[in-house]
Amino acid sequence: MSNAKTLIFTDMDGTLLDHNTYSFAAAEPTLKKLEGANIPVIPTTSKTFVELLALHQTLSLNGPFIVENGAAAYIPHGFFKKKPAGTVWQDGFWCKSFTSSKMYWLKLLEKVKPDFQDEFTHFSEMTIEDICEATGLDAADATRAAQRQFGEPVLWKGSDERKEAFIKSVTERGAYPLEGGRFIHISGDCNKGAALEWFVDEYRRQSNEDVSSIALGDGKNDIAMLEAANIAVRIASPSHPPPPLQKEENVYTSTLHGPEGWTEVLTQLLFK
Repeated sequence: MSNAKTLIFTDMDGTLLDHNTYSFAAAEPTLKKLEGANIPVIPTTSKTFVELLALHQTLSLNGPFIVENGAAAYIPHGFFKKKPAGTVWQDGFWCKSFTSSKMYWLKLLEKVKPDFQDEFTHFSEMTIEDICEATGLDAADATRAAQRQFGEPVLWKGSDERKEAFIKSVTERGAYPLEGGRFIHISGDCNKGAALEWFVDEYRRQSNEDVSSIALGDGKNDIAMLEAANIAVRIASPSHPPPPLQKEENVYTSTLHGPEGWTEVLTQLLFK
C-alpha cells in the first residue's frame, strides 16, 4: 500500500458513529492522523445529503461523500483538478447520481401496500417523532434524515417470513432493497460498492496515481462496498453479526465495536 494513494470509504452508523449514541469520540485521534497524512476519509452511508453536510462539520471533514447507500456521490469543487465525469453542479458540489428519484420509489411502495397492510411504514408516512423513536435521533437530526432524494427507508413491523415476501415483491417491481441496521432501504440498482468503484476510477483517471481503497462497515448494506475495496474491514456490532463476505483475502474484523473498532483496525493497517 505504501506506493499507492490510500482512500478510506466508511459507513457511518455503527461504524464511525456508535450504534446507540452516535458518538465518534473514540475515532477523533485517528481522524486527525488521517488528515495529517493526507488520506481522504469518504463517508459512504445510508444517510442523506443534508445529514452529511451537518456531519461533515461535526467531524471536521471537507472532502467527498456518498449518500443513500450509493445513490449519489458529492464532490466539493477543487477536490479534483477537473469536473468529475458524469456530474452536475448541485447544492455547491459536483453530484454524480446512480438511480431514480425518491418519488419513483414512493409510487412503487404504494403498489405493494395493499398486500402488506399494517406490516410496514416508511419515512414519508412517519412523523418526526416517529423517526426519532425508531432511530434514536433527536428532532433536528431526524428532520435531516427525512430529507431523502433517491430512496425510501422502510420500517418493517411484520414477521421475518413476511419480510422476505415483501422484499421479493418490491424486487419483482424493479427495486433493489438493502437491509441496513434498522431499515430496509428501497432504491434502484445502486450500492455503496458501485459508487466506490466509480470514485476510485475517477480518482485514478484524474491523478494518474495507483489507488488502494479501504472500506469499513458493519451491516448488510455495506457488503458491496466491502467486496469492492482492496481491503475490507468489518466493524463488530453489539446488535448483529459481521456481514458475510465472499472475498477471503485482505479482510479484517474488529474486536471492538463502532468507532473503537474503526480506530483499532485503521491503526493496525496504517499507523504501526
